[in-house]
Amino acid sequence: MTSSSRNLGDLFDSFEREAFRLETLDDYSRSGNVEAYQTFTSGGRQPEDYNSDWVRTLRTYASQGKRVYRVHVLTRPLTDYLQFELGWGYQKNMSGGEEFYILDVTGRPNPLEGVPDFWLFDSETAAVMRYDDQGGFLGADVATPDAVSELIRHRDEALAHAEPFTDWWAKYGG
Repeated sequence: MTSSSRNLGDLFDSFEREAFRLETLDDYSRSGNVEAYQTFTSGGRQPEDYNSDWVRTLRTYASQGKRVYRVHVLTRPLTDYLQFELGWGYQKNMSGGEEFYILDVTGRPNPLEGVPDFWLFDSETAAVMRYDDQGGFLGADVATPDAVSELIRHRDEALAHAEPFTDWWAKYGG
């Protein structure tokens, strides 16, 4: 899968137009923001500085005319983690300009069954994300050019079946 010595950080540093993310898991609780997730599950309030570094980065991208957007494939009822991610994370990140879409496959076939999580940059480079069974991030592999073409098709399929997060959240969220 790896096509060069570049890593995920390099791809974020060098994209020029857009960064797209496909999320397919119900639980990323061991991949970051662990303390915030624990606060959420215990009924605590969202910290003022929650995701503040990422929101600043998103605002910088937006000021440079760069788009960051993602589709999350999910089913209802939402896991505790998804309630956290969508209720706290997506809501906060939208303030920085990130766009979110939901591909809700509740009661219907998943058109992306078996597709891994990935980031796609400028429709030219990509990183396939690896996670353990408990939602822990294991790393990212820079994709070969042939794999990038397939990931572009997956992005397009995801977007064709997804709806804007705000519309979905108004129907099913908090």
